[in-house]
Amino acid sequence: MTAGYVVVGVSYRTWTGVVADALFAESTEIPGLLARLRAAGVVQAVWLGTCDRVEVVAVDRDAVATAAVIADILTERAGGPASGVTDQIQVLTGPAAARHLFAVAASLDSQVVGEPEILGQLKAAYRRAAAVGMVGAELDAVIRAAFALAKRIRAETGLSEGPTSIAAAAVDIARDLHGDLTRRNGLLIGLGDMGQLMVQRLRAAGLGRLTVMTPVDARAELAARRLGCHHAPFASLDTVLAGTDIVVTAVGLGRYILGTESAAAVLRRRRQPIFIIDAALPADVEPAVGEMEIAFVYDLGDLERVALRGRVSREAAAKAAWAMLDQAVAGFCRERAQRAATPAVAALRRHFERMRRQVLAEGSGFDADEATRRLVNRLLHQPCEALRGLAAESDGTERTEQAAAERLLRRLFALDPATEDDEL
Repeated sequence: MTAGYVVVGVSYRTWTGVVADALFAESTEIPGLLARLRAAGVVQAVWLGTCDRVEVVAVDRDAVATAAVIADILTERAGGPASGVTDQIQVLTGPAAARHLFAVAASLDSQVVGEPEILGQLKAAYRRAAAVGMVGAELDAVIRAAFALAKRIRAETGLSEGPTSIAAAAVDIARDLHGDLTRRNGLLIGLGDMGQLMVQRLRAAGLGRLTVMTPVDARAELAARRLGCHHAPFASLDTVLAGTDIVVTAVGLGRYILGTESAAAVLRRRRQPIFIIDAALPADVEPAVGEMEIAFVYDLGDLERVALRGRVSREAAAKAAWAMLDQAVAGFCRERAQRAATPAVAALRRHFERMRRQVLAEGSGFDADEATRRLVNRLLHQPCEALRGLAAESDGTERTEQAAAERLLRRLFALDPATEDDEL
């Protein structure tokens, strides 16, 4: 088949918190969602769900129709048109879809460019789709090419060093504020990729107890099992905060989950400073909280300024990575187009060979001149009839299709009007 690449979904760039929660799917639900896509006629698809995005990557001959089917399924899951998801859905087809997939895999389309989690999440989504037979040769090719590019970018640029340096800055601040981290309690609110990276680095630096909570309690329980830590219901936020030394927020609902009123109540119950890392976009923490005594609030911009020394090199790495990506996408699309053309070329060769054998069978006594003349006439008969038919169908003003066919013939056979032999 001629692959038509499709990416349909929503991401941190467009979605609201309500839509994000509505589209959330546990890993155990995804086989059923893939089955729903298959029943609707989408036979090659990967369902990618992270804290930054819910996107379906698919391949089909009719990319436009497939995109419409996927958009309908996403809209239905979000609660129908009334949910507002329709205006937040992004649809990409063809090379633009392939480029987006490559950018996601390479962490160039992330809230924090270079974060390391997305590649593993995409690989897990690929494995789930393959396990239920939803990955064909065409989808396998584009996803594996995206994996290969992501690996090259990590190896050949310093892109992945950016988030690491930001997380390292957070660890340094935590140690300056609290000293030995082994006796400190941490709280992760939300499961944004940058937030998870922060707590990973804090735990590696010795953070004692970690609790995780999210607005959807079931997600917190699953995350706690994966991270090997505790979880708490979101309704107990104020109580848990009172006993927490280091807080990492990574929800990004578009509204503050920690405002001045609740923060003031929590701080009155504490005697120790509290270090709050707002790793969400948009922000989770009301700015005025950072002005309160013993509350030290840093967002990603603040942490990057602490890690300013590496900023120029990260920007250069991102620029180099995008250049690598554009080159890789162009090369991939060109190679796949050439593969798609191969069957047609083979069919044309077989057709010519049949014509040659027919001419030889009709007269074994033909000399070379007669045999070649008959073969040329035989080969040109059908194309000439097709061109005449196109001319007859035109209304005298619109000859677009005929002109396009003539241009294609000239290109295929390198015909130059200025040098054509008119003596034949």
